[in-house]
Amino acid sequence: MKQLLLLIAAGLLITTGAQAQSFGGALAMTEQHVFVGETGNMAFPGEVYVYALDNLEGEPTILSVNEELERFGRTIVADGETLLIGAIDADEARGAVYVFEYDGAWQQVARLTASDASPDDQFGSSIAADGDVVLIGAQGRSESAGAVYVFTKNPDGTLSETGMLPVEDITEGDGFGYVLAIEGNLAVVGSPAQMENMGAAHVFMRGAEGWSQISKLAPDFLTERSRMGSAVMVHQGRVYVSAPTQNLVLEYEWDSESNQLRMRGQLAPFDVQRGSQFGASLTASGNEIWVGDSRSGRGRGVVYRFMSGDEGWTGAMKLLPNEEIGRSAFGSSLALYGDHAVVGAVRMDSRAGGAVLMNRSEDGWSAVATLINEVKGYEAITGEEVRCAEGKASRWSCQDVDLTSFLPLPQMGGQRGSRLNDIWGWTDPQTDREYALVGRNDGTSFVDVTDPEMPRYVGDLPMTAGSVANVWRDIKVYADHAFIVADGAGQHGVQVLDLNQLREVEGEPVTFTETAHYAGIASAHNIVINEGTGFGFVVGASGGGETCGGGLHMLDLRDPPNVSFAGCFADPNTGRRKTGYSHDAQCVVYAGPDLTYNGKEICLGSNETALSIADVTDKENPVAISVASYPNVAYTHQGWLTEDHRYFYMNDEGDEPRGLVEGTRTLVWDVSDLDDPVLVAEYIASTPDTDHNLYIRDNLMYQSNYGAGLRILDITNPESPTEIGFFEPGPGSSSWSNYPYFKSGTLIVTSGNEGLFILKKRNVDI
Repeated sequence: MKQLLLLIAAGLLITTGAQAQSFGGALAMTEQHVFVGETGNMAFPGEVYVYALDNLEGEPTILSVNEELERFGRTIVADGETLLIGAIDADEARGAVYVFEYDGAWQQVARLTASDASPDDQFGSSIAADGDVVLIGAQGRSESAGAVYVFTKNPDGTLSETGMLPVEDITEGDGFGYVLAIEGNLAVVGSPAQMENMGAAHVFMRGAEGWSQISKLAPDFLTERSRMGSAVMVHQGRVYVSAPTQNLVLEYEWDSESNQLRMRGQLAPFDVQRGSQFGASLTASGNEIWVGDSRSGRGRGVVYRFMSGDEGWTGAMKLLPNEEIGRSAFGSSLALYGDHAVVGAVRMDSRAGGAVLMNRSEDGWSAVATLINEVKGYEAITGEEVRCAEGKASRWSCQDVDLTSFLPLPQMGGQRGSRLNDIWGWTDPQTDREYALVGRNDGTSFVDVTDPEMPRYVGDLPMTAGSVANVWRDIKVYADHAFIVADGAGQHGVQVLDLNQLREVEGEPVTFTETAHYAGIASAHNIVINEGTGFGFVVGASGGGETCGGGLHMLDLRDPPNVSFAGCFADPNTGRRKTGYSHDAQCVVYAGPDLTYNGKEICLGSNETALSIADVTDKENPVAISVASYPNVAYTHQGWLTEDHRYFYMNDEGDEPRGLVEGTRTLVWDVSDLDDPVLVAEYIASTPDTDHNLYIRDNLMYQSNYGAGLRILDITNPESPTEIGFFEPGPGSSSWSNYPYFKSGTLIVTSGNEGLFILKKRNVDI
């Protein structure tokens, strides 16, 4: 191979894995081309977009390899006319690296794998190349201790595995091989998870007898969670290693007298801000070092340019993103070649991602193009029910649940960056037509599902003007009006829409205008409605207005166009900050076995740390009834009463990911005595996935769980639920929520990245 022209440090310090997989998460450049990876959309196996620098107006070439979900494009290295692309999920996450050559067009010429590969090794999680050597990281190998494989170029141009870097002092979970860099006979490997996230970088040198480790860089001034080694680079014989949570990039050079690396200096931002992560990405060309800080400016991002001369560093400047791309995490990845650069912005368009191409002129660097990928998804499935057979309905796993239709997000108002979240339903009392009310991060979609095999997208209600798109949106219905809130969305308030408008739409979908607006709150996580009383309960309010400590912000909805504030309730014995914050709740006119509260309006709140039960009959004087905790609390999330109000089923969103339980856990409370709720059982599912929302109809519980999708449980024996069917919409975010209350028995389920699933349980008893 020719000398490496540009290397992007793959493995960026981004808050979530999903962001790291966004379009623009992996970048590379050559003299002629820009390469942008996209592996976040689970509807296809991953792609790499190739843009010609001399024809940016032309359509990009899109490289892909097959139909398997391999995360092709997770890492990219360009070396002249050779391209190496990592696919970490290939072959049960053993991983693979695809090699392409350019001869007027890019053609795959090889597929590299590790000789001793095991599932979950993630071979290809990082790549570095120079001259006749290619290094490939497998950060998941040996229980995530990690490894780096050495491949050497043969005389015929092919690559052969010739060994591994002989690393010392790594253990399970260190993730050795997270990032890589090489120049000549010097290589550096980042391991930011090592030493409980303090991090380290391991440096290797190639001699006559092969590669040997010459240093482990972990200076004693590092603090906890410094994440040193999150980005690494070798440039002009010097080693650069970032510690982004400490806002440092350390520079090392070889000292021939001591025959070891010594620290030459430190790069730091000259205007550090709270929450910054200077060093999320690194790249260099000539006398310039570029350092990305994707968290600066409350997530807007910035790139610092450092210039050097004979006497050392001579200056530093900032590159800022254009205002219109918003909080895009500009600088989350970097590529630099001569007078061209490309800067990743993985949070652009609500985390769909993008990349900004920049050119240098006499006036300095300026943006010349914004690169984005096209909106894609699974094809719609309509016109005929797809039966669950041999564990599959179309591409999705199932048991005794049939797919009547599927409507992908782009066909129901979703734009670039849109994702689905919560869902509710409405039945038109005049026509008996059934409608799905589907939350998006940027608005609400309305879909007629009366004919479940032929759903019809009716229209869109955009988010409140001046608010911002965010992950959470929640909808409930009262008196043929939808009430909609959004969390982390700024000045959103409560949108009110008269749903009678839906029956008037017969042709093309329309854009609705809200019927009324309640501005007494800004953002809120959820809204709860008791249709028996006509009162609504906003929970998790924040960012402005009367937040009620994040507890119940009570609303009188009985005149829907004129919503009015009715009072607050928050039990300070609950919530992470002891303000009574409620993540979700259910409020009912109580008709259970506890005669003391019969006929009272009772709210059961899932309050982050405990179950909170309150009597809110008198809105001016609500009363806390009881608080109940349980073993292995992580995040009390949501729950629902049985129809006889005897039992309350609740989920905890944090216990599974934190390893506090062995499988998806559902808590079973006996609330026959509201003053003293008793945890009588814990249902542990065979799946390990995180639970999210559950609802109860008759003797069935409908759970929406991340990864595990929709699970249907028989609760005829309330203290011993039994799973009787499932449908897994994944493999994206799987099921966010569901609505099981249509008279027809139609089930509607959202999956964040995919779309709306319209399902039917076998032998449903209507």
